[in-house]
Amino acid sequence: MDRIDRKILDILQKDARAPLKEIADRVFLSSPAVSARMARLESSGAIMSYQAQVAAPMLGYMVKAFINLDMDPQRKPEFYPYIESCPHVVECNCVTGDYSMLIEVLFATTQELDQFINHLQQFGRTRTQIVFSTPVEHRGVPVSVEEEAADPQK
Repeated sequence: MDRIDRKILDILQKDARAPLKEIADRVFLSSPAVSARMARLESSGAIMSYQAQVAAPMLGYMVKAFINLDMDPQRKPEFYPYIESCPHVVECNCVTGDYSMLIEVLFATTQELDQFINHLQQFGRTRTQIVFSTPVEHRGVPVSVEEEAADPQK
């Protein structure tokens, strides 16, 4: 992956709907060349998907929480399909530390969150943190475009 690929990724992370011509102009390539690069980035898995970032409160999801779950590793084969089927789970990570899973969820009410946690406790001990505010929203993966531009050997 070269500097141009990284610049394309940077542009798409900021605006996945950026027109091909605009991307081409910004990386100083033709539209067909950018299209080919994007296809290669998609097939290699560097670009996993294109998504809209949606404002959860606008859809009634007023409660965002992070749930830590301490689970016996032998329960993972049973847990993974369960957690994948839960529509309110935004992300689930297997982590180090006192807990084995970190789960991000969105719910309309704390009562719904409480019901979900009650179901989740069949897999182990939980600890929940409800989010008051988010000073830094989810942002794209740093692609180091500026750093590479500063280092002519890359």
